[in-house]
Amino acid sequence: MAEEAQQYKHEHLEAELDDLKRELEHFEKEKERIRAIVGQIGGVPKSRIRLVNALFIIILVVSVVISVIADEKWRLLMIELATVTLSVKIIYLMHAQMRVAHFEFWILSSLEWRINEIMKQLRQIKKQVDKD
Repeated sequence: MAEEAQQYKHEHLEAELDDLKRELEHFEKEKERIRAIVGQIGGVPKSRIRLVNALFIIILVVSVVISVIADEKWRLLMIELATVTLSVKIIYLMHAQMRVAHFEFWILSSLEWRINEIMKQLRQIKKQVDKD
């Protein structure tokens, strides 16, 4: 009798360990998938983005310096160039912010879906426990 109880307990522990191993593997896969998605969205600035930012700064600085030094015809042209450059940068930043907002919405939606799935499982387990 004691051996049967011990055997049952041992099997139960092995089953729990297997479940935990599967959950850990699933968690690792999900973590890598999320890391890849965050990298695609722009978690770390890429060299192309740095180059574009440097180009914007150079255009702005050059246009402001030329507008201060040059005559009236060049001054107006350089102020307009600086204004257009700033406008393009603002539009780009708005676009990047929209991507981040979309990603946050996607994460929250997937969390809500997962929580609902877990709640369904809990209800099923509770029904099974109540029957027993």
